[in-house]
Amino acid sequence: MSDKRVLEEIDPVVAAALAHYQFETLHPFHDGNGRIGRLLIVAHLLTQGVLLEPTLAVSPWFEARRSEYYDHLLAVSTKGAWDSFVRFFATGLESSANTTHERMNALVDVQDSMKERIRHSNLRADTAHALVDFAISRSTFTVRAVESNLEISYGRANVLVGQLVQLGVLAPVDTPTSSASRRFYAPDAYAVLVNWQ
Repeated sequence: MSDKRVLEEIDPVVAAALAHYQFETLHPFHDGNGRIGRLLIVAHLLTQGVLLEPTLAVSPWFEARRSEYYDHLLAVSTKGAWDSFVRFFATGLESSANTTHERMNALVDVQDSMKERIRHSNLRADTAHALVDFAISRSTFTVRAVESNLEISYGRANVLVGQLVQLGVLAPVDTPTSSASRRFYAPDAYAVLVNWQ
């Protein structure tokens, strides 16, 4: 039986656990092996169709249990304790998936709240709602990016961003000297992403 056929018959989470152990044991880089190893988990689950988008954040769960994680890796190397490692790994993925799901739902709630603020304002442009969708999908952005993505003039994009800043939906990141390099973000969405417990 070919290696590819064997891999196709292994549960994708189990295969991810096996591959993760192998990568971390090889430790191929001087620095960043943990981050790359966790990124490869998500990449594997994407290629296997388990995930539709690379939104799963596994690092917080594993980082919070670093000592236990290292103990499980060592136990595989010294005792062949694959079952306990795979169970630990699968528990981490499940917990990470649940947390990611909750965070995505919180972002949808924030998005709805931002659009509700627009509906209760004097602003009636459909492009304002499109800008909310755009802002939710990016950590920061420029007026030029709004112009390009919403396919509106620079002047209209600039006015629209300014209107949403006045409503408290958006905020400037900082105050650079050049107006072309001004960046904006959605504070409520940022709070969901950064302050998640």
